[in-house]
Amino acid sequence: MLETPIEGLYAAPPAALSFAPDTHVRAFVLRREQGNLLIYNAPGLASAAGEIEAGGGVTRQYLNHSHEAMFGAQQGIDAPVHVHERDHPAVTDSMDMATTFSAGHTLDDDFDVIPTPGHTPGATAFLWSTGGRRLLFTGDSLYLRDGEWRVAVLDSSDRAAYLDSLELIRELHFDVLVPWAATADQPYVALTGREDARERIGAIIERVRAGSSS
Repeated sequence: MLETPIEGLYAAPPAALSFAPDTHVRAFVLRREQGNLLIYNAPGLASAAGEIEAGGGVTRQYLNHSHEAMFGAQQGIDAPVHVHERDHPAVTDSMDMATTFSAGHTLDDDFDVIPTPGHTPGATAFLWSTGGRRLLFTGDSLYLRDGEWRVAVLDSSDRAAYLDSLELIRELHFDVLVPWAATADQPYVALTGREDARERIGAIIERVRAGSSS
């Protein structure tokens, strides 16, 4: 059953990460006149596939980063998958890649593709303008833990690139944060304002510079 936390945004059912069962991941459908988009990959898509098709289907699926491919292609979802070329090699065994991209660009004047490397080499954020709001999709480069904004600097992450990407995100104008991951049974989107977002991300940048991984 799809949920609608924000008008035009439809969330597939959550699924727990096997290595962090208190953390749930979701994929989201963006209802657009120019063609619906699917953001992220998660197991809940399979159970929502019929409802997604009934709502017009999706024309493209965008992955934020390669870790989403651990779940493989979801049955009933038939759309070309798009991923940054630097994460493409890590997903080819489990998902059929139709398209890669290497640089930021805009789709149909309302959807911006913004490379944000660091968590993985090809991590990419997406900014969607709809109904007077700007929704930012950050995967788990920036996610929600017990309602707080957190990062995931892994041993395999590039900390310097991550910091550069956080500084870029801090300067973006967005009203809603929509990560891939959030704590189970907690809010999975976060309403914000420009100054609030800048302050939160600024505090995260200072923590990461000091050596924090979250």
